[in-house]
Amino acid sequence: MQDRVSLKEKFFGCIAGAHVGAALGAPVQGRSWQEIEEEFGVLDKLMPYERSWARAAGTTESGIERQKLLITAICERQDRVTAEDVRAIWNADLCRGSAEKVMEPFDIGLLAVANSGIPARDLGKYCDYAGQSNFAGFCHPVGLINAGDVKNAIRDAFELGQLYQASGSYGVKWSGVTAAAIAAATKPDATIDSVIHDLFTHCQYADVGARIDGYKYGYLRDNVPEELEKGLKLTAGCQDFRELRQAFDRIYHGCGVPYGSSFANEVVTKAICIVKMVDANVHDAIIAGANMGRDTVGVTALAAGISGAIRGSAALPKSFVAQVDYATNLNKYTCSKKTIAAQAESLYQAFQSRLLSINSLVAEMIV
Repeated sequence: MQDRVSLKEKFFGCIAGAHVGAALGAPVQGRSWQEIEEEFGVLDKLMPYERSWARAAGTTESGIERQKLLITAICERQDRVTAEDVRAIWNADLCRGSAEKVMEPFDIGLLAVANSGIPARDLGKYCDYAGQSNFAGFCHPVGLINAGDVKNAIRDAFELGQLYQASGSYGVKWSGVTAAAIAAATKPDATIDSVIHDLFTHCQYADVGARIDGYKYGYLRDNVPEELEKGLKLTAGCQDFRELRQAFDRIYHGCGVPYGSSFANEVVTKAICIVKMVDANVHDAIIAGANMGRDTVGVTALAAGISGAIRGSAALPKSFVAQVDYATNLNKYTCSKKTIAAQAESLYQAFQSRLLSINSLVAEMIV
């Protein structure tokens, strides 16, 4: 049995896994695994790439920019946040000129609408990609501020997901799975099996509809537990990422539409199956995700983030973390130049503040 991983280390492992994973997958984002294999054999190092500007090895993508904004909102609130809290950070921290360099076109459109004053929960109605993983792939901080509290992690994901997608969309639903997985992974002695158990226990909302904070979420085109179970069964015998990606080719091959490889159900299911296969080893998760093809950024960031939240960062090369921090410092367009360690520490302190508030209330009310 491995030594127990501290909660603080789980926070760092989660954020480090997400950022390094996104950076490793970024140069091959959207490419098939056959193309990746032909050029790299196995992609196992951080590479420079060009996307609107020349990016140093270790530079992250738009999803991590969304995550950074979420981290800032949580750290300012020192507690769980609402869509309005996050919208306020968008308006305060995002310069349109810089955002155009590091974010997707739909992010720029949402930013423009955010300045109009409409309710933050309505912003997602103005994004054309209701099933995309633009939030589900990067909402790790929602699970961290709700560490161990799976139900509230799902509630917050449903609330915050509406910044990017319409209420009731399956992109929002799968965001709940991501947040639940991270919250479950932070529990003491968590394993990937215990995380999966929590997902099947708490993410049944696609079957029965769910009323969260007064909002009714009805039936969807997909069934969350059923799709997760299908993916886990399909890949149960896979020994490495080569077998895993070939198995997934049977069910995930959408193309011909914008972001056709980045739908939330595909990204989240693949990530959880990777974590299961590598037993939450964060380095192995990063290599598997980056060589999976299609949405290599989202899948790798999520698989590595869940793995890091379960087992910490011990398996993650320190040189990878240092290179991502170095590239971030060079990035004049990013919304935050804080190091990975600083961001994880800020989130951990925000969670401690939340615990203090909860404990104070308990002490007051239990007499």
